[in-house]
Formats: sequence, structure tokens, C-alpha cells
Amino acid sequence: MPPSPSIRPLGSAPPLRDRGDACPGALRLHAAADGLLARVRVPAGNLTVRQAAALADAAEQLGDGFLSLTSRGNVELRGLPDGCDGRLAGLLGDAGLLPSARHERIRNILASPLAGLDRHTPADVRWWARRLDALLCASESATALSGRFLFVLDDGRGDVAALGGDVSLVAERDGAGERTAADGGTALLRVGDDPAALRIAGPDAPRAALAAAEAFLTAAEASGTGAWRVRELPEEHALTARDMAGALRAAGIAATHVPDGARPFTATTGPTTTHPNPGPATGPTTTHPNPNAAPAAGPAPAAADSSAPGVVEGADGHHALAVLAPLGRLSAAQWRLLTATAAQHGSGELRLTPWRGVVLPGLPAAAAADRLAALSAAGLITDPSSPWHRLGACTGRPGCAKSRTDVRADLAQAVAAGAPVPGGSPAPAPGAPVYWSGCERRCGHPHGTWVDVLATADGYQVSVVRPDASPATQETRPQ
Repeated sequence: MPPSPSIRPLGSAPPLRDRGDACPGALRLHAAADGLLARVRVPAGNLTVRQAAALADAAEQLGDGFLSLTSRGNVELRGLPDGCDGRLAGLLGDAGLLPSARHERIRNILASPLAGLDRHTPADVRWWARRLDALLCASESATALSGRFLFVLDDGRGDVAALGGDVSLVAERDGAGERTAADGGTALLRVGDDPAALRIAGPDAPRAALAAAEAFLTAAEASGTGAWRVRELPEEHALTARDMAGALRAAGIAATHVPDGARPFTATTGPTTTHPNPGPATGPTTTHPNPNAAPAAGPAPAAADSSAPGVVEGADGHHALAVLAPLGRLSAAQWRLLTATAAQHGSGELRLTPWRGVVLPGLPAAAAADRLAALSAAGLITDPSSPWHRLGACTGRPGCAKSRTDVRADLAQAVAAGAPVPGGSPAPAPGAPVYWSGCERRCGHPHGTWVDVLATADGYQVSVVRPDASPATQETRPQ
């Protein structure tokens, strides 16, 4: 598949793009070594059971019978035959997964998976996602965005804010800590890696995100570099929060510049270093809060870790189940079990996570443990102590012709031997995700701090990647 953005050393020149990006979509398929590949965008990871069933049908009827979860909470179908485009588009379109053919590759929206679900949840930002998706699909200018451009909507716990968004929105709680993002409150808007932010009214967040994306397109055109993402803009055309203030004013959105992005999260228990059918386009009407007023001070209650598998206790007596797919890959049977659990015991919703997992909301407390056990018996990761937790790998051979080896088989052997990092030593960065790659493209790698296990001609090379530095090789161990 097309690679994730490369790990670019600090201070290096931004790339010059002389063509459009090659990211696959649901309508623009990618030719891989194991057949065609389709990437289906799932904004905020939200799926209805009908949509989930359609994806399983597509995997079984057209693909290799498996579904792959991506680090952006999307779904990939592999092993598709030539000439399947029309049937695939029909299956997805009938389920509401293709609201706009011209916009299908740009609907890259990540949102906090547990928003509104756990006992001490921060703001529910899912309305932002639905509204932003509707705005994107109605925007003519947005069609010029790259398929790699990413919107990130963080509910305040800090779980997705550091996952490499081009435009990021972080909800701030009010004094009571109970208002949803749509009802009111304030949000911090960031662009790229700029530490500064703009404080805006919560209900303005979706329009502000679209305005920021449009400002990026203007800057990219002026730069002449063909930049696909905010971080690729050359310094003289860099987009910052201060630059964005004017664009928001032009859109009728009040904003206050926050120089250091103060108080970006209201809870920090969620990890920040790892890796629906669009709803109504209108949210609840309310009086907008004053964006010039900072949120009330005081500690926020701890929010659940949205990357960890297990049972998530809700404030309303209902629970959610969080599971992970081993190496991000699910059989159609496993996927249908998740779908049936959501339909028969949950709220009828599935939420895909950037940690290649699935959250099933709305289960009665009495049913949660038994349902989780059934999912565990089906081969899903349901316990944080699983040796597969925080392990990932690219496709590798035979699916990818560029890979030097079958990294997934190598990783499975390493796990069986109790050594997920080659050489038998503990991970060089305790608690950080470990990611195996078959070549330097490192497709699908995590963000933040992670352990890089790279296949080379001489074996696997292990290094630690940190967000503020290029990889520093620690050692090379033959495998």
C-alpha cells in the first residue's frame, strides 16, 4: 500500500510533490501483490451494524475474507479482483458509506473513541465529527485536499491529539465538566505542529476545522511545492495558529490566540504516543460561550484509557467493550461476531479506534463480562496483559512486493518465543508500541514515541522513534 509519511529528520527540507497523492480509496483501488486494495474511510470510526455488515459482505464476496483496521480508524479490504469496482461501490453506497464519490478519500476524521461513554468522560465530540463530515462533503474546495490530510477531534482526555493531525480540535471542559462539545464549552484549534492554539466556541469547531483546511490549500498553492500536509509547507509559507485567526474572522468565527496552547487537555490518562453514516448536519442550538474565557481551573476526573482493551464503565449504568484486532486484522467471522454483539446486546454502533481496535457501546452491565469472554474466545485481544497488546506490523510479504520479508510471520514467531523485540531484550522504550516494518517506508507506523523494528538485508534493526528527534539506532540484530 502507499506508505505512511516518512520519518523526516528535524530541520530537513520539506518534500516537493510533483503529483497528487496515491492513497487508495473505496473507488480508487491500489494494486498490491495480493490483489487490489480498497481503503474505506469511516469518519470518527463510527459504523452502524448495517454498515459493518456491508463491509463483511464485501470482504467475503469480493476480497480475501479479512478486514484490516488502519491507524486512522478506517477499514481496508484486500485481495480484490480486477473489475470489482462497480460491485464494491454498490455494496458500500447502499450502506451509506459513500455519501459523496468526489470526497470519499478526504473524509479522514479521527475522534476520541470513548467520547461520551466512560464514567468520567470529557466532552462528547462525536457531533463535531458528523457536522465536519457533512461540511467536507458539501465543500467544492475540499476536494483538492490530499487523501492523507487528517482532522483530529480530541474530547479533552489527550488520546488522539498527538496522532499527527493537520487540523486538531481539543475540547475544553467548563466548570461543571458535563456539557457536550455541541451544547457549549470551548475548544482549542491547532494546525500542524504549532504549539500555539486558538480558543473558539465549541459549536463553531466544525466550521473552524474546514476553514483551517481551506487556509492550508491556499498556503500550499502559494508555496508551489504541492504539499499534501501542513507539515510539508516550507517555512516561508508555514501555517500557524496566528495565521488562522484571520481566516476564522473571515468566516465569522470569534477566536482568541493562546500562545502556548495552554491547558490542551482536561485529562491525560490516555496515551498520546501510539499509534457512520453521516448524521444530521445540525446540532443542538444554544447560546455560544465566550471563547475569550478560559475553562475553569481545577483537576479533571480521570478518563479511561481509550487504547486499552477491556470493559469500560459508563455513567448511565451501561458499559462498553473495547477489543483489539491482532496486528489489525480481523476475519469476516470475527467481524460478524462484533457486529452481532453490537446489534443484540449493544446500542447498534461500532467505533473503530486508531489503535486498530473496536469499541461496542451500550451493553447492559450484567452482559458485559460474558460478551467480552466470547470475543476473547474468538481470538480478539480483550486484556491489556496480552502479549499482542501494543504490537503492530506492516503488511509484509506476500501482500507487499516491496517488503524484504514476511514480517507478520516473523513477529508471530517472536511473540511465541516471548521476545517481541528481536534479540530477546525488553522494549527499549517501556510502554511504547512496537512496530515491525518490512522496508523503510514503514507503512502504518505509530505516532509519537515507538519502537521501530525494521527489516534490513542483515536482519532486523531496532531503534526508538521519538516525536522530537529522528530515529537513533540502538542496535542491529540478525533474525
